[in-house]
Amino acid sequence: MLFTKTSSAVEWKAVASAIKTLVEEATFEASSEALIFRAMDPSHIALVDLNWPAVAFEKYECDKPFKFSIRVEDFVKLIGRTDSKDSIELTSTEEDALLLRLMNGYKREFRIHLIESTSGTAPLPKLEFDASISMSKSVFEKVLGDISVVADQVAISALKEGVSFGGKSDIGAATIQLDKNGADVLEMDVKAEAKASYNIDYFLSISKALGSTAETVLLQFSSKKPAKLTFKLNEQGAVVSYFLAPRISEN
Repeated sequence: MLFTKTSSAVEWKAVASAIKTLVEEATFEASSEALIFRAMDPSHIALVDLNWPAVAFEKYECDKPFKFSIRVEDFVKLIGRTDSKDSIELTSTEEDALLLRLMNGYKREFRIHLIESTSGTAPLPKLEFDASISMSKSVFEKVLGDISVVADQVAISALKEGVSFGGKSDIGAATIQLDKNGADVLEMDVKAEAKASYNIDYFLSISKALGSTAETVLLQFSSKKPAKLTFKLNEQGAVVSYFLAPRISEN
């Protein structure tokens, strides 16, 4: 049996939105240590990885490893009925369903039927990153929004002294420089110069899906290799990470 309880709906809303950006069906894996989810989008451009440790829940019980698959659209609809102050209890049943209880004075209970899924858990790419930049999510989205005015992909270059974001098209070009010691960069570590290009729409949709739940983003990448975006859902260790394949041509 699986039983989880959170004191608010914030994390579950973020998780539902994050998953919705990439897949239509989701298979979660529960163990005594954590609740995890990992899947790749149909185009094999992006991969989402959720790790929600047991200690990051208000209450968590799982007596044996347990997998369950749900339609993301159905789950998003149910989570969408929550208020931010609702506590959420999620319980597995013996009838191939999940019980979702929402409580904040006004108590509600929903049953969502599980589905069969033939897809396995996507493996995590084995990567070592040359550049790691931590910044506020609002700055990250502002930078991407500025570049998107003139381009559909962003070229990111990391040097010891800072990181630059650029894009160009028939419309024109845009360049944004963030200095390592500037106010917009929280932390930065560049082991070697790195440059790669990525799809802006994927980056933006991924970041905005988390809403205000995550305040910062850790961007990691190497030249012409997949990038990794990491968002903290809470201070107890719940994390959503995305891996995004690079664009072949660079601006």
